[in-house]
Amino acid sequence: MKLSELLIKYLPGYTYEIYDEKEFYSLGLVGSVTGSQKCTFIDREEFLSDIPEDVSMLITTKKFAGMLGDRRFGLCVTENPRILFFKLHNAISMVEPYARKKKKTQIGRNCSIHHTAIIADKNVIIGDNVKIEEYVVVRENTIIGDNSIIRAGVKIGEPDFEFKREGDAIFGVEHCGGVVIGKDVEILSNTGVNKALYPWDDTIIGDYTKIDMLCNISHGAKIGKNTMIVALSGVGGRTVIGDNCWIGYGTILRNGIEIGDNARVNMGAVVSKSVGERASVTGNFAIDHDKFMAELKKKA
Repeated sequence: MKLSELLIKYLPGYTYEIYDEKEFYSLGLVGSVTGSQKCTFIDREEFLSDIPEDVSMLITTKKFAGMLGDRRFGLCVTENPRILFFKLHNAISMVEPYARKKKKTQIGRNCSIHHTAIIADKNVIIGDNVKIEEYVVVRENTIIGDNSIIRAGVKIGEPDFEFKREGDAIFGVEHCGGVVIGKDVEILSNTGVNKALYPWDDTIIGDYTKIDMLCNISHGAKIGKNTMIVALSGVGGRTVIGDNCWIGYGTILRNGIEIGDNARVNMGAVVSKSVGERASVTGNFAIDHDKFMAELKKKA
């Protein structure tokens, strides 16, 4: 894809200048691993120092363009890079080759799917021996592995909460990624597992993981194997949770952090930074559990 051609066709009302144009195959945040050459944007100075090799086009401001020095990628200079980037994403979200190709939905053997469930006609793959209960919704770009159970009212592959301000208006960002649910997963009633933002990305639930009622798993989150997430918990977008983790009742994990393998996030914790392997954290904002309890005893 060429940025100049896309902008002329889809965003004719925006002002920009392009230098040393190079082709790209995907859009993504500057730190995202898309698996191909990408177009991204930078509107904050801290991201200028380490621009990955997979960036072939960069949308940025005149000020930041002047700070780059030698570069291997093309530039698009505009007043508001973030808005231009997401407006372009929206404009081409349903257009191939950016969008995913449409394929007929496939349902495996010995599945039990309640007649009130809604399964998209395209781009859904359901494995063998899957149980889907009443009023479940499964949107396009979803894979559900063998022997998994999706309880009543679960929503899989819905768009997530991603909005941008443009002047006095607010516009939504299209979600054109997917959801991949492993084998032997169980998701309890009225939980939402939202699709990823970009077509190259998926929200992932690992094999044998169990998710309780009324949880929200945001776009692009990656949850490992044998992990348990208890009711009323929220997992922010692009958050990575390792294998064999415990995410306690009513916890909140902010976007973009990592929870290491075998870690424990105790009930009610608000986690604002990454948690290491085998760590246990408690509180708002969450800290090491033993430290939290020691401080609590001091105040008793």
